Parts: sequence; C-alpha cells; structure tokens
Amino acid sequence: MEDSASVAGMLWDHWLPWNVRRLIGEALPGGEADGRLLAVWLAGVHDIGKATPAFACQVEGLADAMRSEGLDMRTQGAMGPDRRLAPHGPAGQVLLGEWLEERHGWEPEQCWQFTVVVGGHHGIPPEEAQINALENREHLVRSPGASRAVWRRVQTELLDACAVEFGVEDRLEEWRAVRLPQPVQVLLTALVIVSDWIASNPEFFPYYPLDVPRTGAERAAAAWRGLDLPGAWRPTDPAGPAQELFASRFALPEGAKVRPVQEAAVALARSMEAPGLMVIEAPMGEGKTEAALAVAEIFAARSGAGGVFFALPTMATGNAMFPRLLKWLKRLPSLEGRPYSVLLAHSKAALNDDFTELMRGDRPVAAMDVDAGRQDRRPSRAHREAAAELVAHTWLRGRKKAMLSSFVAGTVDQLLFAALKSKHLALRHLAIAGKVVVIDEAHAYDTHMSVYLDRALSWLGAYKVPVVILSATLPAGRRRELVEAYAGSHGCMGDAAVKDAFDAVSTASEYPLLTCVSMDGTPVVRRPAASGRGVSVRLEPLDDDLDTLTDRLDEELAGGGCALVVRNTVKRVVDTARALRERFGDDVTVAHARFLDMDRAANDKELLRRFGPPGDAVDRPGGRHVVVASQVAEQSLDVDFDLLVTDLCPVDLLLQRMGRLHRHRRGAGQEDRPERLREPRCLVTGADWSERVPVPVRGSVAVYGAYPLLRSAAVLLPHLSAGGSRPVRLPEDISPLVQGAYGDGAVQPEGWAGALDDARARHEEHRARQREKAATFRLGDVCKPGEPLFGWVAAGTGDTDDTRAGRAQVRDSRESLEVVVVRRREDGKLTTVPWLGEDRKGRRLGGLELPQDQVPVFLAARAAAASGLRLPQEFSGDVMDRAIAELEGLVVEAWQSKESSWLAGELVLPFDEHGRACLAGFSLRYSKTEGLEVTRVRDV
Repeated sequence: MEDSASVAGMLWDHWLPWNVRRLIGEALPGGEADGRLLAVWLAGVHDIGKATPAFACQVEGLADAMRSEGLDMRTQGAMGPDRRLAPHGPAGQVLLGEWLEERHGWEPEQCWQFTVVVGGHHGIPPEEAQINALENREHLVRSPGASRAVWRRVQTELLDACAVEFGVEDRLEEWRAVRLPQPVQVLLTALVIVSDWIASNPEFFPYYPLDVPRTGAERAAAAWRGLDLPGAWRPTDPAGPAQELFASRFALPEGAKVRPVQEAAVALARSMEAPGLMVIEAPMGEGKTEAALAVAEIFAARSGAGGVFFALPTMATGNAMFPRLLKWLKRLPSLEGRPYSVLLAHSKAALNDDFTELMRGDRPVAAMDVDAGRQDRRPSRAHREAAAELVAHTWLRGRKKAMLSSFVAGTVDQLLFAALKSKHLALRHLAIAGKVVVIDEAHAYDTHMSVYLDRALSWLGAYKVPVVILSATLPAGRRRELVEAYAGSHGCMGDAAVKDAFDAVSTASEYPLLTCVSMDGTPVVRRPAASGRGVSVRLEPLDDDLDTLTDRLDEELAGGGCALVVRNTVKRVVDTARALRERFGDDVTVAHARFLDMDRAANDKELLRRFGPPGDAVDRPGGRHVVVASQVAEQSLDVDFDLLVTDLCPVDLLLQRMGRLHRHRRGAGQEDRPERLREPRCLVTGADWSERVPVPVRGSVAVYGAYPLLRSAAVLLPHLSAGGSRPVRLPEDISPLVQGAYGDGAVQPEGWAGALDDARARHEEHRARQREKAATFRLGDVCKPGEPLFGWVAAGTGDTDDTRAGRAQVRDSRESLEVVVVRRREDGKLTTVPWLGEDRKGRRLGGLELPQDQVPVFLAARAAAASGLRLPQEFSGDVMDRAIAELEGLVVEAWQSKESSWLAGELVLPFDEHGRACLAGFSLRYSKTEGLEVTRVRDV
C-alpha cells in the first residue's frame, strides 16, 4: 500500500503532464492539491481486496498464520466456484464502498464514482451486476461466524490508517458532493495501474533484504532513481514571427519563406483562447506536417500537454515520419539538456534502424537495493550529457506501456484503439490525454475506421486534448463530422449560434482552409492565401488494355522521361509490369505492399534516391523509366514523375496521385524534363470508357466500390472529355472536385442516373454494415459527471487492442497472416534470403545461416525477422487455419526459447532457391524485384 501510494505521488509530481493534473484537479474542490491526495489515496487502497478470505486462502501456509490471529477462512477448495466472483479488484471496491458509507456517511451512488477505480485496477472496470453479486455473498469478503468481526476490524483498520497516512481523512466530507467526470475516473484508474505495476516490480521494490531500516519515502526515492523515468515535456510558448519559428525548427533553406497556410495556422493557434481542434486543409507539398508540429508546440505550451502523438495511415508513413519527428525534437529549445522518451508505434518498430538506435542509447535500468548508494548503476553525469537526449526508455516498452512515452509517431490504429473496448483501455487513454494529437491523411479512413476515429475524438474533446487534423482532400461533410465529434463532448451543440457556425463549416469550400473549434465548442474558419505554387494537369481517358498502355508509354517516353503507373490491385501491378518489361526491359520498377519488410523499405529508399526532389535524387534515369506501383505511391513518398498513368479511383486519391506529377520544378519552365513531357499529363485508365457510363474494372470495384468510382468519373468527366482544353488546376480545383464527388448534390451526367442510383444504394448498404459492425466493440460515449465506469469495456474484445486481431477490428479487415520468410537450400539448411544488403555497420545480412539445432546469432535472427511478409487475403478465413496448421508443422523448436526474442513464436515460411513455396493449396513465388505472387494450385 505504501509503495503504490509513494509511486503515485512521484508520478504526479515528476511525470504526469500538467494538463492531466489540471483536468483531475478541476473536478475537486481543492484543485490540483486534492487531485494529488486522491490519486495517492486510491493507489494506496487499491489492493484492499486482498484482505479477504477469497484472496488469502490461496497459500495455505500463510492462511494458517492468519487463522492463528483470528482471521478464519475456508480452504481454497472449500470456497467452491463462488470464489471466482471475488477477484481482489471488485472485492476491494466493495470494501472501500462499505467503509465510505459506514465511516463517513456517503451514499452508494457517491461511492461508486471513486471506488470503481479500485475495482478496475486490473484493466476491466466491473459491471454493476458483478458488484451486486459480490455484495450478496459476504462470506467471500469476510468469513461468517466469530471471525467476521475480526475480518471487519482488520479491513477497517487498514482503510482508516490509509486515510490518515495519505492525508484524505479531512477531505472526504467535502468530496461527498463531487460529481467525478468519467474521463477523470479513467485517468485515476490508469494512474493507479501504473503505480501498481511499478510498485510490484521487485527490481525497483525488492522484497529482500527486509532488515534494512528505510522509510517508505526512502524506499520509493531509491526506486524512482532506479526507474529514471523521463519527465513530461514542458515547452514554453514560442514567441516571434512564424518565419523565425519555422527557420529554427525545420532548418529552412536559405531564402525560403514560410508559406501562407503555415503562417495562418500559427496565427490561428495563437489566437485561440484555449487550444482545441484545428483542421488544416492544403495542397500536397505545402508543408502541412511542419505546420502541424509548429501548432503542436504552441498548443502544448498553452494547454500543458506533455508530448505529441503523430498518427499516420500506414507503417510505411509512420517510418517516414519518425526521423522527421526526431529532427524536430532535437531543435526544440525546451528539450535541451533533458531526456525525453520517444516511440515508433507499430508492430514492426523494433526493425526500424532509427528507433533501434534510440533503444541502444537507452540508460540502463538496474535492480535497485533500498540502499541506493551501493547499487545505483545509472550512468555518470558526463555519460548522460554525452548520450542522446531522446531515448526509447526500457520500462516504456511493450504493448501496454509504450504509448505512455512522451513523443510518438505511429499508425492511426494506436488512436483508434482508444475507442475499442479492450482490457487496460484506461492506460491508452492516459497516454493520449497527456499529448497533442496530430492525425495525418484524414481523408484516407473508410466508414468503419471513421466510426472509431469519431468516438476517439469525442473522448479527446472530453479530455481537452489539443488535436491537429491534416488533409489535402477532405470532403466538407467529413470535415463537419470530425469537428462535431470533438466538440460534441462540450454539450454546446444545441445553441443556435453554434449550430449556424457548424453549418458554415460544412459548406465552406475555399482552399486552402483552416477550421478550428476551441473548448467553448464554437468553430472558426480561416482562409489563408494560396502559396502561388500550382500546376495544371491535362487529363485523358486511356483504354484499359496492356498493349494500348505499352504502345502509349513507348510513344510518350521516346525522348526519355520517368512515368508512374498506379494500379488499384497488386495483381494489376504485376501483370502490367510483366507486359511492360517485354518492351522496356530492365527500365521497369515494381512497388507494392507484398514485399518483405526489408525489401519494402529498400524499395522506398530506392524510389526516393532515383525519383525524389532535385538535389536529393542522385540517380534520376537519364533515359526512360517506368515505375508500376499500387497505392503505396499515394502517400508519404516525395517522388516526382514526368508522366502519370492511373487507374480510376476515388477523386481524393486520384488527386493525391497527381501530387506525384511535376511535384518539383526542374529548370525554368520545366526545361530539364524531356520536351514532350514538360506539360503535366495524367492518363486515366482502369475503366471501359467506350460505354455511356464508364465501367470500372472488377478489381477496382472490389477495393473501392462502384459508387465512389462513378462519382469520381462524373466530376472528372468535363476534364476527361475536353481533349485537354480544360486541365485540372492544382490547387484551385482540389476542393471543387472533392466536394462535388462527396457532396449530397446530384452529379449525374446525361444517361448516368440509373447506374449512379443503383451504385449509391449498394454503397449506402455497405456503409451501414460497416457502421453496424464497428459499433459492436466501439467504446460508449462520455456519460454525465458522476456516472461510474461500470461496464465501461464490457462485451469488448478482451486483451486484443494492439494485436493482429485488434488491428483487423478497427480497420474492418480480415485477420491477416504474417510469416517470416527464409531460404531453404538444396542441402536442407536454412539461411536469410540472399539478396539482403548490409546494416548500418556494414555487416552482411543476406545468406546468413540459421542453424536449426540452436538459436541463431543476433544478426542473423534480426535479419530473418526483418524479412516478414503479410500474406494476402487468399489466406484468410478457413484457409488461414489450414495455413497455420501447415506452418506450425515447420516450427524449429530450437528457435522457441526465451533467448530467441526475434524468432520465438513466429511462423516461418521457407522458400526454395528458386523463390518458390506451397502453402494451403496455393503456389507462392517471391522475387526481390516482383514481390510475392500467389496462384491457386489448380490454376497453375
């Protein structure tokens, strides 16, 4: 009890962000001082449920010692199945509630909002029926008969002592009138969980030697030194013009000027009375990321947030963002001389070199004796000053704790999990409640994901968390949904003036556009000037025929040039690349998601090296070259092509693809591009344009649905049918095209009505199914103050938030199967795949032997783990079960030991020396240049 309470006090004083402390304090009459008292007291009493027969009977020798003191109890076996009704968390909630009622005159309804923190400290707040069942079985919390009074006296003595020891005895009377908001109940629960985990760790609080005379405070201080947990970020409000701010934080090139949208975002953030939500809509390449980080620094300084979470749509975009986040952090004056915890948050983070460098630079955490002077193995002051100030802290690792790091870049799943009913959800809420949250590519999330995102935003609003949302192509209706989700928690939506302001948000079509809503719930719209950077793209329909495509590219690239062909399915990528290679040979590159993790990263790096911005691209092809890619080319990659060919797709995504066309200036008037390709052109294929209503190819319909594709074709039709005389002007046409495609207004070219109406009906049915499915495990909305967290995550997913199953739930995808790919030589030996290059130290990674009778050496094991591959949807459902059974038959037992941290528990799929394998009735072929191809055996 004393250890947990001491840790809670340390966390409050040295680690908890100020905005979290303030939110808790606002709910209590004594402000933050009361908040600290309440947190320490709840941490101190959280295990009172262990002082019950149902818990104490588990170790017979210890139970006998208690019986000798009058605390009689049945044996564990004699307790029967009823004992399962009294886990010590809910039992503690019952005991604390009785104590508050009997000793301090509280009503049950007043107790529950406080006691539920004790009941839920193992990750799942109890349901009301569970508490009622326990209250009706008193023998589980006190043995009947003569010992009942002894049990009651001991429990009361403990709780009385805690009230005195932790300073709440004189505060309980005033707290009776408190109506504790649910967000505060969640934060207190999370704080108790963290305190419990630290206090229960024998490395920090050793059981022996027990004879060392130390007070609880000295013991806690020694543990705190051993934990060495980095504190919360405490930035100062950056002053000065936006130009100075951006120059100091982002190392602008000499002579570069801050862009209007960036300057306006900073001005708007500074004008808000209290930080809230800001939506930044601006064209691709306008510096939205830098604007978001600048706004995040201002919001954090003004709100007391202790960190930043940057949420991105994919692992690839997360990996691309992480080094940019590190560069920004290293330029923040508020971080100088102080260590801060940093996290790359996705399932493959341990394979990211930038992140592993931070982990190697981490300060060691040693088992601490209470006599800290003898075993304090922290680095010396000189060592710490020389070490990296940004660290991946040892204790803040693992699925449950990692998000508690101060600065996080990761997939948006980590935010969506905040709206997924799952065990220890309170920890995730504590993690995001103390940060500024940035959500990138907000247009990229479908209906199912949006259901979770909107609910997460409503809780973020209730926590008063500053949020920045970024998009280049956001429909106005979706903009309003996002703003309303955040602001709805403030209870102001019924106000007529506020409603009018939201109506203005949903009809605003200017571009660029800034929309913000402060804590009073009233939205504000700002319309910054465009930067002057623009491009006009001529659109042309192209028949969906590989021969036609090949001939056209041959013609367009006759004088050289780099073309990007974007397909909507991997199969179309592979088929297209195969056809183009017959004409262009090795001047064809493939990029899609079905590559090994390490190969995918290498492909991205190679694309940037060859097709990146001028000055960065060191090997841009001087002749002709074609890159055939899937949707991986839409986001994160700053690549620049002379010509674009794309499958028909939803218009917002098509505009993103256009952002890769003439992205950078190459000479005056683009004179450094081939003469034929100095005017940007986009050829749109993937549909039968000869029909009155275009017919998208089946693969595209399977990915996006017919209705979004037809709406996209409808708004693009004036540009496609004008023979190039009506180009798409970027950025001027971005908003009209997006609002036209996604708005409620009719967009029906002559003769299209029937096809559009049928497609819309199917589309709405699909969206309704998505919403219904997402609601199954979606967290409830914030209830009124005083409502206890009873059943908060009831009927949830259990302990599956950041797991394969959890990711499938928030993304409405079938649970996918991931394997580690190795090479099986003809002699039967296993090696890493042979083409892997070198690590940062120049050590060879390809062709390393993986012995089957022992754990592979670290370098080989990590290289194998980096060769992970996500198998396609063919391996879902029943096929997945068959595939897992076959893969389990290939398990190398020697790799399952604790020493094999990289490979233990992984499913390993060996490919032969020709890159072939068979699995669950499918033939698989893998190559470094083509990626994975899958064919049913009967189709081979």
